[in-house]
Amino acid sequence: MASNDGRHRAAVLGSPIGHSLSPVLHRAAYAELGLTHWTYDRFEIDEAALPGFVEGLDFTWAGLSLTMPLKRAIIPLLDSISETASSVEAVNTVVLTEDGRRTGDNTDIPGMIAALRERGVEKTESAAVLGAGATASSALAALSGICTGPVTAYVRSRERGQEMRGWGERLGVDVRIADWAEAEQALSAPLVVATTPAGATNALATAVPERPGTLFDVLYEPWPTRLAAAWTARSGAVVGGLDLLVHQAVLQVEQMTGRAPAPLAAMRRAGEAALAAR
Repeated sequence: MASNDGRHRAAVLGSPIGHSLSPVLHRAAYAELGLTHWTYDRFEIDEAALPGFVEGLDFTWAGLSLTMPLKRAIIPLLDSISETASSVEAVNTVVLTEDGRRTGDNTDIPGMIAALRERGVEKTESAAVLGAGATASSALAALSGICTGPVTAYVRSRERGQEMRGWGERLGVDVRIADWAEAEQALSAPLVVATTPAGATNALATAVPERPGTLFDVLYEPWPTRLAAAWTARSGAVVGGLDLLVHQAVLQVEQMTGRAPAPLAAMRRAGEAALAAR
């Protein structure tokens, strides 16, 4: 755990980084926890600049948040990473310990699980994943702990399908592959996880079943997505990208500051206000 004495700097790194909500969430947590001497900033850092930035960190730094494209690039620069991060070869959290060690973790995965649990989803008999990018592998890791049956991944290419099968084997998930052209069928699953970029699921909005299960759409801007709005209109449960962002940030704050529990409600209010102001 990071000490509050003398170690009070943290930041999010990535490229592009300008629209990151992480500073809003972390600063709200610091304010609620009374950590008035803590700061949280954002830095536009690409893979080439990352090693130099990390080597330049001094004893005042407590932690880093990593977004794309740095979640894998950071790994060789760390002293150790958690089993969770290793399972998907992605680190989104670095804690700088008092003895100078850099430890990496992935809070996206437990953040997904916590966001689903908050909506009453603790177990599901099957699930569907829309997309096959980096977030999809984190989704599979989260599903490995709550899905008792198969997970069908809807992908656009055979190569992506092979990648998802590989992640499934590694994570102990029974992954079945379907073509994106059949994505409407995904919507009948009890849990649907949409990991695609903005606009990719718009065409599916008209295919939401009469009694949908739970939709976890990892986007938070624009929100709601057309699919999420259609899901809500059918009285289906929806977990959004802000839910994920807040829950993974809660875990980051706790690891970096050593203070727990982090103020989930205050962080969510700050995130909602920031999005409303955009």
